Amino acid sequence: MKKFALPLTLFLGLISTAYAADGDAEAGKAKSVTCAACHGMDGNSPTDLYPKIAGQHAGYLFKQLKEFKLGAATGGKEGRNNAVMAGMVAALSEQDMKDLAAYYASQTMKEGSTPEDVVAKGEKLFRGGDMERGITACIACHGPRGVGHSLAGFPKISFQHAAYVKTQLESFRNGSRANDMNGMMRDIAKKLTDEDIEVLSKYVGGLH
Repeated sequence: MKKFALPLTLFLGLISTAYAADGDAEAGKAKSVTCAACHGMDGNSPTDLYPKIAGQHAGYLFKQLKEFKLGAATGGKEGRNNAVMAGMVAALSEQDMKDLAAYYASQTMKEGSTPEDVVAKGEKLFRGGDMERGITACIACHGPRGVGHSLAGFPKISFQHAAYVKTQLESFRNGSRANDMNGMMRDIAKKLTDEDIEVLSKYVGGLH
């Protein structure tokens, strides 16, 4: 069964990307006013509590918005459960979500930085994983520069706020976030130690 996981992921990613492709970036800019308080005017969040979404793949952004709405509708049983985002997406139509995704995807994510003390450990785990512990290398899905893969639905993680990445990895590990395709991130995250998560979170911030 596992040999079908990646083709299925690619198929689902293609659907999401194709469906989000008809978003209107200009319309999305007009609709993004309420998003600016947390994510910044151009999607570069000024606080590490919230993710940078500038330059993120449109298909991925569209998928997350839909799943925030699904999470709110199902009480967190499906989709992605987040109290703040539940309120933000409540009144959004699918076209609104496509437009917002197109707008933020058209922006440029500001560069981050990687502390020198985590470069060696971070690079080793990000590029090589850990075979003994069954940890897949991050580059397998996110690429050597962390830019992800738009068609497969893998997000860009380079330049992202370390605190946000840490929170998401911990959420995947404890199962409170469960909207990853085929449970791929949950399978990996549950094998990560607190130190692994700390190192990887800081490492991707400055990944070029």
